[in-house]
This record gives sequence, structure tokens and C-alpha cells, in this order.
Amino acid sequence: VSTRKAGSEPAEGVKWSSKGDGDFTTEQLNIAQRGTSITLHLKEDAKDFVQPWQLRSIITKFSDHIQLPVQMPLEKEKDGDAGGWQTINKAKALWTRAKNEIKDEEYTEFFKSLAHDGSDPLAWAHNRVEGKLEYTSLLYLPKTAPFDLYNREFPRGVKLYAQRVFIMDKAEQLLPLYLRFVKGVVDSSDLPLNVSREILQRDERLETLKNALTKRILAMLETMAKEKPADFQSFWNEFGRVIKEGVAEDFSNRDSLLKLLRFASTHNETAEENVALDDYLARMGDKQDKIYYLVGENHEVLKSSPHLEGCKQAGIEVLLLADRIDEWFMAYVHEYQGKSFVDLSREEVDFDQLSNLSKEQKKVREDNEKQVSDLPQRMHKVLGEVVKEVRMGHHLVDSPACVMQEKGEIGMQMRRIMEAAGQEVPESKPILAINPGHSLIKSLNSEQNEMRFASLTNIIFDQALLSEGELPSDPAAYVGRVNSLLTQVLMQ
Repeated sequence: VSTRKAGSEPAEGVKWSSKGDGDFTTEQLNIAQRGTSITLHLKEDAKDFVQPWQLRSIITKFSDHIQLPVQMPLEKEKDGDAGGWQTINKAKALWTRAKNEIKDEEYTEFFKSLAHDGSDPLAWAHNRVEGKLEYTSLLYLPKTAPFDLYNREFPRGVKLYAQRVFIMDKAEQLLPLYLRFVKGVVDSSDLPLNVSREILQRDERLETLKNALTKRILAMLETMAKEKPADFQSFWNEFGRVIKEGVAEDFSNRDSLLKLLRFASTHNETAEENVALDDYLARMGDKQDKIYYLVGENHEVLKSSPHLEGCKQAGIEVLLLADRIDEWFMAYVHEYQGKSFVDLSREEVDFDQLSNLSKEQKKVREDNEKQVSDLPQRMHKVLGEVVKEVRMGHHLVDSPACVMQEKGEIGMQMRRIMEAAGQEVPESKPILAINPGHSLIKSLNSEQNEMRFASLTNIIFDQALLSEGELPSDPAAYVGRVNSLLTQVLMQ
């Protein structure tokens, strides 16, 4: 390094030399002009770095947005020197310019080069913050999810600059894991130029910056949901599952994340028609004080679930959750706007008051229960250790029976996921709930032939499993019982 500061004599120049082995020397040097020149001597295995294309690539990546121009000599032509210099970097960072000076086309093109994405971004937020921390952020929401979105170990994060000097390509410390799809740049005036991943992990300012950026992105999403619902629906279709991860992982922003959640529900015909929790609350009746939901294998199975019968009769909307992570993430969601969540497959709900049953209707139900009061015990004796309990299902209307789970136990959806992953699944026994007003249950109660009673009991239990998308433990035995029953009916 040869340097001479402004205002000094030519003989006051200084030369600094090192072979890269930890030692260096300095000496006085005559330098005609003020300024600094740096000469690098490359090793034999590093000759690629003298190639013009390689130098241009390095300058573009690391110094494209610093304010000073970085120039290279024009390449030689076949007939001699071309002469002159070429500026390689743009020397003006897009995010440092005023927002009213930047066209949408410029934002879009910058996103494409930044994210290596051929599509336009769905939305972006460009902000400069001054105060305890000074930084500029330009954050983008992509239209489509990357192929590695659900690989939580894959490198991710926004580009980090310090005073417009590139520091890190994927600074994962700047955003929570569930926002790993966000692209953009953050330029801090407070971080040192020699910052590293290790320094970032120890820097308290980074947590403040991370919180601010997270809130900025969630605010952007909330605005989109209100002002551009079609765009937000497109976003939800691509990234909704990772937002659910945030509900479980980011307690401080849980309320904001809950506002963004979208669910299929009995209010709409198809799974694609999603509702927000605020929409659900707005449609609640005066007597309803809870949010009801049901988790299942798929939307079609959920729509025909026996658990919905009482809600349909009472005119109560139910959220239908068919995403593979729904059972997991709902374990972290307990209430919204003071209304607690109720899983219909785990809690039996008495809809008497909600459905405004008349005295006559209540009397009929009480009489039905009295008539079959001994039936749960008889059925449990047949089913034995297969079920935890057989009891009355007050929420059933059209179905003879359904299976339920105790609170705190792993549900069927989670059990299937764990089994598919080869994990050990804790033992869990379902509860069989029967409809005392159903003609099949009444007939079963009158059955005196013990063998026929046992066969019918097993069929009812297996059909209850099938209605939840679950196979009987012994499908062949189930088919045999049904065939035997059909034969008896046809021979009569």
C-alpha cells in the first residue's frame, strides 16, 4: 500500500508491505501525487482473480452501491489499447434514493436481480428509520414460494449492508425463521464494516433491528389484507403455512399473526374460500362465546364429519382445518379477542341454549337417553381395550356415532404424520360417542342376541372411524361383518 495524504510533501509518502504471514514493514517513499494505491500479488492458484469478468463480478456483488465510482481500464482490442476507463458499479444504491424518485419499474427490476426471480414482486416496503437505530430497509414479498421454502435448515435471509458496503448475502439473524421467504436489503449506519456472523449473534442492536423489521413486514401484510384482499389471498396460498409456524414460535407478535390467518369454514362451499378470524367473530350470534374448529385429513372429510351436526342445527360456523400442520399449530392458539378455541373432536359441546331447543325437544332427548342408558356399558364391554369410553353424544343429529379424543392426547392427523415420519407414537384410545335418538342405536339397544350385538357394535365403531378418514384396525374383519349382516338381511 503506497499512500500520501493531502497537504504533505512528496517525500512524506509511506509504503506498507506484507507477505500475508502476519508480519509487515513500512518505509518512506517519494509519491508525486496525493492518494493511495494498493497492489495485490496473487498466488498461483488465484490467477482467476485477474480475469476482467471475475473482477467485474466481484465489484458488482460487493461494491455496486457504494457512492464512489469503481473503474477498470477498458479491455485491449486486437489492434492495440482501447484506452480509457469504465465505471463498473452503479455508485448509487436504489434504497438510498427518495421513494418519490423511484419508479415501480425500478423497484421491480431491482427485486428480480436481487432474488433471481423472473416474476414481479407481490409487494414491497421501502423505509428509512432514524433514532436509536439508523437504517434503511427495502423488503419484498415474492409472488411464488421457492422450492426450498419448507426446508428450515436452508440458508435464508436478506442482504446486509453497513454504510452501503456489502457485508452478508443471507443475514438470517435479521428476520425470524417463519419470514424466511422475504427478500430485500437492510443498510445499517450503526454496524461496523468488519461485522461477521459471530459479531451479529452477540450484538444487542440486532435484536432491536429484527423486531422492527418483523413488525414492518406484518404491517405490510395487514395493509395488503385490508386494501388488496385478492393479492393477500394469493400470498396466503403460497406462504400461509409458514405464517402458521410464526403463531407457534413468535409470542410477541402472535396477535398480529392471528389477524393474518385464513381458514376454510362451513360458511363457504369450497376450501379455497377462506375467512379471517375477524370475519368469523362478526358472524357470531349473541349467545355464542367460543370459536369452534375441526381438524381433519382433508376438506371433503371435514365437511361431512358427524362432529358438525350439532353446529349445523344451531347455525354455528365452524373452521375446517385440513393443513398437515394445523393440529400442531392450534396447540399454541388458545384464544382470539377474548374468545377461546374449541376443538369439536375433543370437546363435546351442548348446543341446547345455542340452538334454542324447545321443552318438547329437550324432553324427547332425555327420554331417548333413558331408553338406552345401559347401552354404553354393553358396547364398551364388547369393544374392550380398543376404546377408552363409550358415552352419549349430545351433539350428534343424523349419525349414529362418532369417535372423539381426550384433551391433551395426540389427534389422528398428528398420529398419521408421526407414523409417516417413522416416529414412535404414544398409545391413545378413542372415545366412542353414540346418538341415543338414532334408530340404529335404538335397535342395537333392543338386540338380545349377544353375537349379533357384538358384530353390530364393532361395525358401528369401525364406521365411526371411517367417517373421520381413519381405517379400521382390521379392515378384513370389518368387511366380513358387513357381508354377514347383508347376507342375513337379503335372506329374510
